[in-house]
Amino acid sequence: MIYASGFCEPEGPLLLHDGSWFLTEMGGERGSVSHFTPGCGIVPIARTGRPNGLAARKDGSIWVTESLFPSVLRLAPDASIKIIARDAGGEPFLWPNDLCFGPDGMLYVTDSGIRIADLIPNGRVQQDYMKVAIDGRVYCMDPETGQSERIDSGLRFPNGIAFGPEGSLYVTETLTGAIYRYPRINGKFEAREEFAQVIDPLGPQGVVGPDGMAFGADGKLYVAVYGQGHICVVSPQGSILRRISTAGIRPSNVAFGPEGEKRIYVTEGELGQFEWFDADTDGLPLHN
Repeated sequence: MIYASGFCEPEGPLLLHDGSWFLTEMGGERGSVSHFTPGCGIVPIARTGRPNGLAARKDGSIWVTESLFPSVLRLAPDASIKIIARDAGGEPFLWPNDLCFGPDGMLYVTDSGIRIADLIPNGRVQQDYMKVAIDGRVYCMDPETGQSERIDSGLRFPNGIAFGPEGSLYVTETLTGAIYRYPRINGKFEAREEFAQVIDPLGPQGVVGPDGMAFGADGKLYVAVYGQGHICVVSPQGSILRRISTAGIRPSNVAFGPEGEKRIYVTEGELGQFEWFDADTDGLPLHN
């Protein structure tokens, strides 16, 4: 179902306590964090360049990954923006993509490992994109100090990031279709292991792969598969349960609606829409 339209490359849906939403609009015409209220429309509130992901903290601040001017930002309740970090441990950010808070209160960030201008010159993805050098990374950041440590590197365009119900960290790798899991034992992340493969071999090919994702309270994982026009539902064991078709072929991220509603909400870039679909579960509560 179409919930709303008129967005400019929407991403990063974030449900607020009053039932309204924050989303990012990555398109150059907007390049902003925007506020959407059902029945009232879209209001850009903070222009940053090309914001990607959003995450809320318990102090009321909203955290933003900015990919055009690579950085992690903090959006205060008064809509003022502060740059928290442009690098992680001395490594300059290249493409901060998505982020989430962990159960430890730390901020977890994917960096897709290449600058936008090097992968998408003149607004078009390079034809040989599968051969382009990409060093994608996953970071853990202290939101108080902005200091970071690297959890992993060498990924082929890491993108969505989320914590599962058992406390493991999950990351999507867009160019391979893999969902990786990082088990956490005694406070330390183990080496990544492939949890699932979500590209449909019978679906559209080309620039396709998993983008944002969200866990249901029942442990199922809902993954936006960019370029293939569906949300892939993955079991707690990593098997593909079903694929939910979206109106456009470029779904970018997923979030659950209010508790008790049992719906997922999906940002879709081809048509600039915000869509919703029935689910058989509420969302797993987010950390903040």
